[in-house]
Amino acid sequence: MQKSTAVNKDIRTQGFVLKRTNYGEADRILNIITPLGKYAVIAKSVRKSRSKLAGSIEMFSLIDFNIHQGRSEFGVVTGAKMLEYYGEILHDYRRMELAGMILKKISQAAESASSEEYFDITKQCLFGLNAGWNPDLIEAWFLLHLMRAMGEEMNLYRDNMGNKLIEGQNYTFDFTASAFVVDGRGEFGTNKIKMLRLLATAKLSVVVKVKIEDLMFQNILDLVRVVARV
Repeated sequence: MQKSTAVNKDIRTQGFVLKRTNYGEADRILNIITPLGKYAVIAKSVRKSRSKLAGSIEMFSLIDFNIHQGRSEFGVVTGAKMLEYYGEILHDYRRMELAGMILKKISQAAESASSEEYFDITKQCLFGLNAGWNPDLIEAWFLLHLMRAMGEEMNLYRDNMGNKLIEGQNYTFDFTASAFVVDGRGEFGTNKIKMLRLLATAKLSVVVKVKIEDLMFQNILDLVRVVARV
């Protein structure tokens, strides 16, 4: 998490609320993810009906934050403007559950290391969920991109022996070695591996345009969930 050593520093940045906790009589502590990293900030008096911040700081929203960093470990939100509200997520339990999981995992990952990718990953996923895109596809895309941002990406180009994956060859995935292994009866052939590569490298808006067979994609999602330890 970002911890500024400077005092009396004003920051303006876009961000998403990862978690919010009521504090005192009317304040709220927010964990937010921004292009600058993760911050813990306090929104004073936000729970009062007349608060200028009330209504501007919501979950599943892209927010323009003004933050003052003083001597406290918490920055103070001095201004906030909601730029986009992904409210459609709340109308479907699967999408809402997945959005919650995404925010939780981003929060955990950003706690120990700062990466602008975390903000971008969050933005693409919430946009997609709000637009009604396939949540299973979004989950697979999210997990692959999160692993890459954390430096734990799957090797989708070489097998357990270090040899390049060959088109037309079938493979199984060895979870102990964390690599594909040549297997004539393996369930991962050329098309699935190509799809995994696309999911791991392309923007979500590109991936959703590709038609994928349900059975093939279920195999991919099951694999990614196990590798990502979900």
